[in-house]
Amino acid sequence: MRIETYGQQLEVTPALQEYVESKLQRLDRHFDQPIEVRVQLGLRKPEHHAEATLTVPGKTLHADAGGENMYAAIDLLADKLDRQILKHKEKQPDHHAPRVADAL
Repeated sequence: MRIETYGQQLEVTPALQEYVESKLQRLDRHFDQPIEVRVQLGLRKPEHHAEATLTVPGKTLHADAGGENMYAAIDLLADKLDRQILKHKEKQPDHHAPRVADAL
């Protein structure tokens, strides 16, 4: 998994970088192939804002979240991305399951 974190009019500290990587690392368990995540952190008064674009095989997912501090925004962002990935994977057809027409 490749995570690129940058700030919009905000300096991304090593602590924020490490926190983003630790929170988004759980998304990697859903895929066998490498995925790429671009995370943008910023401040939109009065709240902190985090948004991410996740490139997975066959689709690009986007989520954004706001919170009273940056860590809360990152937590919400990770939860939203996790839900989107699960929804995306449910829509994927299982190529290994027998088709109904073959069973008849």
